[in-house]
Formats: sequence, C-alpha cells, structure tokens
Amino acid sequence: MRKSRDSLMREVRRLSPEEWAQIALNLDHPLNVCWRQVMSYWEMAAGFVKHGVLHADLFAENCGEALIVYARVQSVLPKIRETAPTALANIEWLIEHSAEARTRLERYRTRFAPPVAAKP
Repeated sequence: MRKSRDSLMREVRRLSPEEWAQIALNLDHPLNVCWRQVMSYWEMAAGFVKHGVLHADLFAENCGEALIVYARVQSVLPKIRETAPTALANIEWLIEHSAEARTRLERYRTRFAPPVAAKP
C-alpha cells in the first residue's frame, strides 16, 4: 500500500485530469493497480464516515490524500463513471456533507492544479 501511495502521490502534480482518467480506466496502465489499491482504501474509509463510524471533519482534517487525488480527477469523474459508476462516490458524499472537506478540497485544487501546457 505504501508503495502504491508513493507512486500515485509522486504523479499528482505531473499529470492532467485526462491522464488520471487513463490511469483509472486502463487496466494495463502501470499505475492502475496503484490507483485501485489507494482509491479503494480511501473509499472504504470515507464509507466509514458516510455510515457514522467516523466524524466527517475528523476524516477531512487527517486524510488529505483522498481529497488531493479527488481534486485532480473531479473534472473527468463522469468519464470514469461510464466504466465504474460508483467511483469515488463515498469521497464525493464526504465533500457534500463536510464543510472542512470542501475547504480543504479548494485548497488542494489550487496547490495541486493541473500542469500548464507548454507553449510552442
């Protein structure tokens, strides 16, 4: 798990949302296994929040990695959901129900903005 987390987080700043969609949708992509392992973990943890096991703001304060990756893929989530209809649904629920998660998500959107295309 740690290796998968390291691999994904190392790529966060380098890849565009479209490239993240390719990772999520292409089982042959070298980072797809990392994606599935890390995001299924965070989905499970966010599910604990959804079902009342953990407080939403406590989760948001301590589990930024889930929100960072969500921030990078949010714009292509409809495309990802064509193949995986429930992808990141628990993390999305958390964001809708936690002011702290929304605040941190906005901060991460700025900090981990997609790379600017190089000018010719």
